[in-house]
Amino acid sequence: MPRLPECGEPVYRDGWFKTGDAVEVDGEYFRNWGRKSELINVGGEKVYPVEVESVLQAMEGVETVAVKGESHPITGQIVCARVKLLTNETVSEFRKRMFAHCREKLPRFKIPQKVSLVSEDIHGARFKKMR
Repeated sequence: MPRLPECGEPVYRDGWFKTGDAVEVDGEYFRNWGRKSELINVGGEKVYPVEVESVLQAMEGVETVAVKGESHPITGQIVCARVKLLTNETVSEFRKRMFAHCREKLPRFKIPQKVSLVSEDIHGARFKKMR
């Protein structure tokens, strides 16, 4: 029988390190949806930022994107996206194109309601996304 970790040591369960990641298992394959602490709650519906980021990242002209939740008085949170583009689109032009693209791939509650275009990098020196 394995010994239990001392106070301050990492917690292991059944030989796995407990990270707080939400993982989907399909046979021998794993899909990591991200940390449960990053989960966005839109009116009781759950949104993982990585899912929305991958849809936006697939759009033509998008260099990088970071998605996070922001407090909202009615729904609890809304989905917000910071996007660095390779094009010279305005925010309204991009939003229109983004909604058309996302409508086919995501439920309405997962589509970013707030979008900001940025010129700076969205990741740190170690390429970790800055949400």
